[in-house]
Amino acid sequence: MSDTEQTLDHATETADAFSEGLSILENLYSAGQAYLAGMSRYTTDFYIPYLLASQYFQRVELKRTFEESPADTIEAYLHLLENNLELVNRSIKGTADMMSAYAQLEMPGFSEAMQQIITEQKYDKLTSFTKQQSEVMDMVTNSYPKSIDDIGPEFGFHFERGEHLLLDETDRFLLYRIAPSLKQVKTRLDAKPILIIPPFVLGANILGFLPNEQRSYAHCFANQGFPTYIRILKDIDTSPALQIMTGEDDARDTRRFCEAIMKAHGKPVTLNGYCQGGYSALCNLLTGELDGLVDAFITCVSPMDGTRSKGLARFLMRLPQRFNDLEYGTKILSNGNELADGKLMGWVYKIKSIEHEIPAAAFYRDLMMFARQKSGNYSVSKTAAALNYWLQKERYDLPLEITRMSFASYNVPITDDGTLPVRLFDKDLNLKRLKEKNIKWLICYGTHDDLVEKDTALAPLDHFDAEVTPFPKGHVAIATSWSAPDSAYALHTRFGEENYRGPVLFHMDMDAALTKAGEETPKAIRRAATKPPAPKATRRASTASSAVKAKTTRKKAVKKSPAARKTVQKKA
Repeated sequence: MSDTEQTLDHATETADAFSEGLSILENLYSAGQAYLAGMSRYTTDFYIPYLLASQYFQRVELKRTFEESPADTIEAYLHLLENNLELVNRSIKGTADMMSAYAQLEMPGFSEAMQQIITEQKYDKLTSFTKQQSEVMDMVTNSYPKSIDDIGPEFGFHFERGEHLLLDETDRFLLYRIAPSLKQVKTRLDAKPILIIPPFVLGANILGFLPNEQRSYAHCFANQGFPTYIRILKDIDTSPALQIMTGEDDARDTRRFCEAIMKAHGKPVTLNGYCQGGYSALCNLLTGELDGLVDAFITCVSPMDGTRSKGLARFLMRLPQRFNDLEYGTKILSNGNELADGKLMGWVYKIKSIEHEIPAAAFYRDLMMFARQKSGNYSVSKTAAALNYWLQKERYDLPLEITRMSFASYNVPITDDGTLPVRLFDKDLNLKRLKEKNIKWLICYGTHDDLVEKDTALAPLDHFDAEVTPFPKGHVAIATSWSAPDSAYALHTRFGEENYRGPVLFHMDMDAALTKAGEETPKAIRRAATKPPAPKATRRASTASSAVKAKTTRKKAVKKSPAARKTVQKKA
């Protein structure tokens, strides 16, 4: 090879190396910009509730500082500092663990790139590696949020479209009948109806997750042809009656809805509460307001005794008693009504799991989700997008009195005789009442639910022999993963070694039992029950005829002996 050719080859290699270097720098710059933007967004989402909490804290403390003794105030603040330092340690550890996990995931690619540079003096693997980092960062920072926003039209019920029948409403709630998402399914109006009570803070749309994908808890019932009703909160910002709602109001409205449903379908209602809605529904049942209207009860991942929670109860116990107060999370409206701030309550659950929810840890967790897609065709599943849409956008303020009921359940245990730490209509609420009323109860829980742990959901078993069905995964898996009819734990099937019953199958069996009982009723009794009443004129004529016959009988009797006449007259 001539000197000229060598010079040209050298120049070409130099140009290629320079081009590779520019590509690497460009990739690193893009990745850096995306990283900073992503971390900024995650941090903002986390710290907005923190600023709200700080505002409420200052408002309450300005009042209490002058009401408490200085010694008590100092002691409480020292305990609070200790608690905060523990949270800081957990957040640092969680961040370090997640960064380490991401580094381990990406280290093989980086090592190969470095090895190629040393042994071959080439940079194409490093270019590919940095390009991958740039793409992953861009996915988390830009594409992922867009996918979350775009899933909105597919997520939830969208009652504004008019697809679901509005059966009734009060000043606080709307009652909708859910239309099947399968067009070939028709609702059987003579079937046993079910009324779903959603959680207050988390909203109802998680129970209508992705209807068009056949992943919706409510549609699991509706697609079996059952009249499926769901109770929806009105807009709390524009509904003063909802803002001041009490537990008694909740029970009265539930009774009204059950009466309307039973009138429409002629069968008693299955009451089904999800998460916090399950505890609210239980309180309603124990008041006696729903007697004769409800004969079956289903609760899914519902916190029945929060004092048994290993996570949230531990978090509340570590707080100084002075700060374990709803006033520190209370929003005061312009009309003077007080609400529990839904964003702040959702943030409390993040604080409980701070090692996973601190912004840096959450950011690296999402990075790993895309980094595992080694093919380079990065995509966001509808499930992930819908879950994050729910987590980011579905948080609602709730009435303070309803919040007090849940707050009591996490601070005061169920008594040894089965009495809840809540009183409604000035009466105790005891679990044994369900047995007296022969209510059938199915309790469903998540085996890996770190929000409502197993012991918290199954606390009523100490006092009531309910049926239990465990589901794998976490808090919303029943409403998302297992609501798919072809899933391993489909809600309308039996599954597991113990042949557990899903909630839809439980309801189906209750409906079948009612139908069978109706078919076995003697025909004469059924005819008597269904025979229309005689017209009023006929009844009057019949009554008059009876009176004439009785009078004639008395006249004939008077013609008998004096003793008989006296007896007949006395009877007459």
